[in-house]
Amino acid sequence: MSAAISDETLIQQALGGRQTAFAALVNRYERYAFTLALRMVKNREDAHEVAQDAFLRAFRYLPDFRGEAKFSTWLYKIVYSTSLNFLRKQNPDIQSLDDEKHPVRVADEGSPDASHAMEQNDRNVALQSAIAHLSSDDAAIITLFYLYEHSLDEICQITNLTLTNAKTKLCRARQRLKAIVESKFATELV
Repeated sequence: MSAAISDETLIQQALGGRQTAFAALVNRYERYAFTLALRMVKNREDAHEVAQDAFLRAFRYLPDFRGEAKFSTWLYKIVYSTSLNFLRKQNPDIQSLDDEKHPVRVADEGSPDASHAMEQNDRNVALQSAIAHLSSDDAAIITLFYLYEHSLDEICQITNLTLTNAKTKLCRARQRLKAIVESKFATELV
């Protein structure tokens, strides 16, 4: 139901006191917020905490949302900032690299696309694992650009980077991801 309602309408309803409207925004973006937080903090429990904290901040500051950027861009900026604040409080030597578990979706064995679907799933799992080996900054920029399909301008708004710096970081993150894929995951992604 809420997928047909625009973000702007839900925001106006939430500002008008309708809690279900903000809940619909949370449902729409919780998976993306969690994934971005996980890319940054590298731990599932911490990522849940960061994402929840980010949604609380978004709710608190919703009246300040001016609509100059998409709601998702504004929200991801909050998630990114909350993740950075969380990481600043942590001892970098204690952070764990928590492998993300992905449910395997298998097509019907009778389907001619079953082996293709399994191969695609294996590639996705390997790619997610490769991204998990990146630093928090590299994983965040790769996730924002390729998985969430944000433009470089939107990434600049989220991360407070200049356009030149964002391009440079994205280029370097691609190179690091390529090196990880070639060294650790070459057979899974071929």
